[in-house]
Amino acid sequence: MPRWLFWILTVVMGVTLSGLLVSSLALWTPLWSGVDKTEDELGWSTLDAEDAPLTGDLWSNISQYQLKKPMNILVLGVEPVPGTVEGSPESFAGNSDTMLLVRVNPEDKTIRVLSIPKGTMISIPERGLNKVSQANASDGPVLAARVVSRSLSNAPIHRYIRISTDGLRQLVDQLGGVEVFVPKPMQYEDSAQKLSINLVSGWQTLDGEKAEQYVRFREQNSGDLERVQRQQTMLLALRERLWSPKVLPRLPQLTRLTRKYFDTNLKLEEMMALVNFTLKVEQNDFQMTLLPGIFSRLSADPDSYWLDLNGQADLLANYAGVNLASLKQTNKPITSLKIAVQNTGNRLEQTQKVMEILKKQGFTNVYAVSNWADERAKSEIIVQKGNKQAASELQQILNINHIDISATGDIQSDLTIRIGKDWK
Repeated sequence: MPRWLFWILTVVMGVTLSGLLVSSLALWTPLWSGVDKTEDELGWSTLDAEDAPLTGDLWSNISQYQLKKPMNILVLGVEPVPGTVEGSPESFAGNSDTMLLVRVNPEDKTIRVLSIPKGTMISIPERGLNKVSQANASDGPVLAARVVSRSLSNAPIHRYIRISTDGLRQLVDQLGGVEVFVPKPMQYEDSAQKLSINLVSGWQTLDGEKAEQYVRFREQNSGDLERVQRQQTMLLALRERLWSPKVLPRLPQLTRLTRKYFDTNLKLEEMMALVNFTLKVEQNDFQMTLLPGIFSRLSADPDSYWLDLNGQADLLANYAGVNLASLKQTNKPITSLKIAVQNTGNRLEQTQKVMEILKKQGFTNVYAVSNWADERAKSEIIVQKGNKQAASELQQILNINHIDISATGDIQSDLTIRIGKDWK
């Protein structure tokens, strides 16, 4: 692999989840879309990969590649296939343990990540109703993109990235570990999957093996959602670590050591434009949410997750680029949203005070959840289901500065208020 590609893949790795690539770039012919657009129509003036100007200063070369149109990338974290050679095409043919739809949008300078639970029920051609995690193993990434697109009202999916879950261990170890807060002890044994998890609670630096344990742990009867939350937390931890000044000089070496775990149909020009775009994205413009749905208690499989896109027009527009007049947004009054209040210390009176303020403002669905074990200096509002406008209104009411757009709050909430030391 040439030297320039080490750099490109490395920076792309900078927005990674569980060893899974989360960012990419503007491709011009979708893998699966109802509309077939040419490169010119999408505003891309491309160079052939062999003719790309790669001499001289790398960053000067990158700056001439610009992302002009929004694009969607399907990211698959693929389970290892026993008996295959690492890095071979066959090694990427397993079920997807993690699935993300990443939307890179130069129009509002955002990167948005939609987490898709592995138990999401979809229709797979010739196999009928099945879990989305099995689509890649059935017929590869194009089929996976096709069924995800159809399930999201024909959202265009332009490229794919597949990453072996073995890559997480290697990446984290090469980074010297990642800083993660483990909210509670995690113990689990599964001899069939050769999985043994034993993590203590608190802040710690996880090595590759423990990082994999952290993202794969799932409590009984909790479904897949808490695991998805931990994947998003790991994504943020990896992003923070990869962009640190101490790690940046080592990125070419890291890419050489981990490249066999990546499979993508991104072109060189697309990768370079992605790097250029990603470097300019502000931290607050990296946003994550969870695909709306429910676990069915009536299903024979309690792990099955059923989509519920009613009233989710804004979410589909922002995270998938789907604009359907028939799919109306349900504009529920903000006062009816589910709002969880969580203290990061042992100050029960503060929790009660926040709840009283909200109830006086007419909020009817406010509830307290167990304290967050890691005491925070600053309070924050966590946008659990992508409703940033509602969070902005709460921000004005409570005078809380920080909004975190990620599905890392209380699972049942629309918004979670996490109270820090600064709350008066």
